[in-house]
Amino acid sequence: MIELIPAIDLIGGKCVRLTKGDYDSKKVYNEDPVAQAMEFEALGFRRLHIVDLDGAKSKHIVNDAVLRAITNATGLTVDFGGGIKTEEDIRKAFDAGAAMVTVGSVAVTHPELCVEWLKTFGLDRIILGADVRNGKISINGWKEDSEQDLLPFLNTYIGYGVKNVLCTEISKDGTLAGPATDLYEQIMREYPQTHLIASGGVSCTTDIITLDKCGIPAVVFGKAYYEGRIDIEELKSNKLL
Repeated sequence: MIELIPAIDLIGGKCVRLTKGDYDSKKVYNEDPVAQAMEFEALGFRRLHIVDLDGAKSKHIVNDAVLRAITNATGLTVDFGGGIKTEEDIRKAFDAGAAMVTVGSVAVTHPELCVEWLKTFGLDRIILGADVRNGKISINGWKEDSEQDLLPFLNTYIGYGVKNVLCTEISKDGTLAGPATDLYEQIMREYPQTHLIASGGVSCTTDIITLDKCGIPAVVFGKAYYEGRIDIEELKSNKLL
């Protein structure tokens, strides 16, 4: 059964969504992220994906106080990303209650450091962020594209024992155009042992059901929920929630 992971993206301490990572496209959906997290928990979700968009832009964690408030107020298992550039950032996220952190840019720019973190904190607590645009891994809040191709990038880290991978197809993110299912299926064919978290483009409940039928282990969704396109009862009737 696919793991359902609603998302809270933070700018200025508020729940927002962007389109294709464009900060100028920001739309505020809830000014109280703690209340939003409590709503997700009340609906039956057990995981939460938090992205510190201020942190991604500033290259260090910014919204750790919001993270702490959410983990204090709920029993959700929270993974946290955005602005994780140093060991201090990781410890700050864990101290604020995150169960896992997502490391993306550093895995590209300083792979030796990322490998050290895997050893220090453990494979279960580090999620490899693989944000893709035109087949290349994107970094620094999606403002830059690296020269790294997706599959060789994944292959390197899976070789180090990485199990958790969050893959976002940037061209789909926030568009409600449907997920990059073919891409996620390709990753699962190549690396069936991976706990792949599909991200970007989910437009409705049917998209989630389709990903489940395709054997995708987990999915992140945000805008589709905030826009009223996710039918909680349908998820329950399909035994996904």
